[in-house]
Amino acid sequence: MPTRPAVAVVALIVALSAPFAGTACRAEMPETVKTLLERNCAECHRGSEAEGGLDVAALSADLGNRVVGAKWARIVDRVAAGEMPPADATEMSDEQRRQWVASVGGWIRQVQTHEFQQRGRVEGRRLTNLQLERSLHELLGIDIPLASRMPEEPRVGGFTTVADGQPMSHFQLEQHLSVVDAALDEAFRRAAGPEDEWQRELSAREIVRRNPRRRTREPEMLRGDAVVWSSRLIFYGRIPATTAREDGWYQFKIRAKSLKQPDDGVWCTVRSGPCVASAPLLSWLGAFSAGEEAREWTFTGWVPKGHMLEVRPGDLTLKGARFQGGQVGAGEGEPQNVPGVAIESIEMRRIHIGPDNSQVRELLFADLPLKAARPVRVESQQPRADLKTLIHRFASRAFRRPVDDEVVAPYVELALSTLDAGADLTAAVRAGYRAILCSPRFLYLHEEPGRLDDFALATRLSLMLWNCPPDTALRQVAESGTLKDPGVLRQQVERMLQDPRGQHFVEDLASEWLDLRLIDFTEPDRRLYPGFDVIVQNAMLAETHAFLREMLAEDRAVTHLIDSDHTFLNNRLARHYGIAGVDGDELRSVSLKPGDHRGGLLTQGAILKVTANGTTTSPVIRGVWVSDRLLGAESPAPPENVPAIEPDIRGATSIRDQLARHKSDSSCASCHRKIDPPGFALENFDPAGRWRERYGSPAGPRRGPRNPGLRIDASSELPDGRSFQGIETFKALICDDPATLARNVAEKLITYGTGAPVAYADREEIHRIVSKSAASDYGFRTLLHAVVASQLFQTK
Repeated sequence: MPTRPAVAVVALIVALSAPFAGTACRAEMPETVKTLLERNCAECHRGSEAEGGLDVAALSADLGNRVVGAKWARIVDRVAAGEMPPADATEMSDEQRRQWVASVGGWIRQVQTHEFQQRGRVEGRRLTNLQLERSLHELLGIDIPLASRMPEEPRVGGFTTVADGQPMSHFQLEQHLSVVDAALDEAFRRAAGPEDEWQRELSAREIVRRNPRRRTREPEMLRGDAVVWSSRLIFYGRIPATTAREDGWYQFKIRAKSLKQPDDGVWCTVRSGPCVASAPLLSWLGAFSAGEEAREWTFTGWVPKGHMLEVRPGDLTLKGARFQGGQVGAGEGEPQNVPGVAIESIEMRRIHIGPDNSQVRELLFADLPLKAARPVRVESQQPRADLKTLIHRFASRAFRRPVDDEVVAPYVELALSTLDAGADLTAAVRAGYRAILCSPRFLYLHEEPGRLDDFALATRLSLMLWNCPPDTALRQVAESGTLKDPGVLRQQVERMLQDPRGQHFVEDLASEWLDLRLIDFTEPDRRLYPGFDVIVQNAMLAETHAFLREMLAEDRAVTHLIDSDHTFLNNRLARHYGIAGVDGDELRSVSLKPGDHRGGLLTQGAILKVTANGTTTSPVIRGVWVSDRLLGAESPAPPENVPAIEPDIRGATSIRDQLARHKSDSSCASCHRKIDPPGFALENFDPAGRWRERYGSPAGPRRGPRNPGLRIDASSELPDGRSFQGIETFKALICDDPATLARNVAEKLITYGTGAPVAYADREEIHRIVSKSAASDYGFRTLLHAVVASQLFQTK
């Protein structure tokens, strides 16, 4: 149960949040639009039996509702494309069609434009969980994980940044208070003490099991090294000597070599966890490929108190040893002639990411001297004046803009009342900081209708590129009033991308835009798709991140999302893809040949995995994903009265045959002719991201000379009538229209960066953004600059 002060703060947030929420905008449907609908649509789209579930008589005119606005936009688009009304239902000349689109589209644009002028195109928008975590890190100088303590966030179009998907319940507010308290606890703890970093050197003798005669899952001593053999035994390779004394960031330097090495080394995983049966989950720290000569690798990760390292051969294509009773005795692995890893030493360091403890003290207390450390107390000759100064300084940083006395007065009053009640200065400072961090001015973005002021623009830019508040340099530019100058703004974007925090941009964007956050959601069935393992999965993620970083750094054309002549591989991922000639465990650019069946984001393992369920592939699921995320063609939800397709995993009937009955239904055909082709183009890729010629497991029990599986047909036809025979010809057709790809990227960047999906009235500005990038072949970096410079990005 929350405490009374917590409940009071929750109530305060709810009350103060009201001005930040948007209001609905209703408009009457013009008679001309009603007449057009009645004349051209009502015959098929009326009543409970309306085709496609669209009853024009029940259509709302509340274009302020984004769902309603999106439905009207789809209607206009389908009429413009000639899909509605169908040719056999009514005769509509090209001129009538243009007039219909102009009339209805003009009405939508007029209403939405007026609404955006009155209250902005973006609703009251708050910090996402990730932005909250990084904001607290920046403000307090801490580095502890916080986002995972908040409830999971809804997503609109895949994005957590969209205001429409950011409800705030009492439970979420209570969790917010809990996160703020945890952050303040850590900040004041670090401010109180000396540096808490330490280092420990572990020799092989300290790494291995204490009793060599005991059968256990720790490494064994063999010829002076701590040895772990390839095996499927869970937690084999755990190292109790690495158990974390406290929650924190740790750096591990592991020196090791291979034993009985296959051709391309022994791939090993480094993970952490309790390593006991009651807590089976392990956290990823990294992987390395051990060779015959000893090398050193460095890994950094957050390790909770009581968790330890597990270091072991993790390549599931390696032969594994078998051990009885779930434990391993010394000398039992070597006779089985399996690969292993020999660990010579481990260096374990407790570290901090970011400011040291002295810098944390400065962030909290400025230059006030420390009077006592446990608990922390600061010394002041004029506590009331110093308290006001600290609260004012902190509020300005937390609210991401200068604040006047009127704005900061409630927080100063609260802090002073705490001091007057007998608390010391430190407790009063904390009370004031807590109230500030629970304020809507911190949690919500302060944006007024119309063009953003420099501070709001700086905040929007920083949240887009870094997911954290503006740094000192960006705040200084905002204070100078020059941020809207095109040259200055471009310079700041370049500076921020080159900053170490700029490395987060691609990964954060891909996590939402490309659903890479779902990489762990499913795991390919090991019986059907042997050889897939956690090493491959993380190499797939690294491949996509490296590819996007290069696209951004070198301003690669957006067509590289669909096709390219290279990708980024290490030898483990290359072996998984069936690409020869790649050595080592470092990711590097690799040129592709036609027979590799790769090229572009579309054929990368991470994308192929998140668009499959681990057992089967579906052209519908992959087709919807490609259409929405890469081609910019959003697919509506299927009619409620049409059942989903369950693929026949026995291989007796192809998914193409099953989809044929969907296409025979007129309510399904119009959508499936758009979403099925991209899915069919990817059918040669299995749920583990590997190429296949036939359905069924590549090496499983259902495949063999007598049951080879149905041959895959990856051919299809695009809605415009152009046909393709497989993935290569499909990619060529899509790359023929780079402007459409650029429009989609621009729309995704606008949605991600502003917190609002692109509305019908935004389309002209999107067109201008795309046109400005044409000279660079629609380069990724050029598009980003054009988005930031656009009216859409710079207005509420």
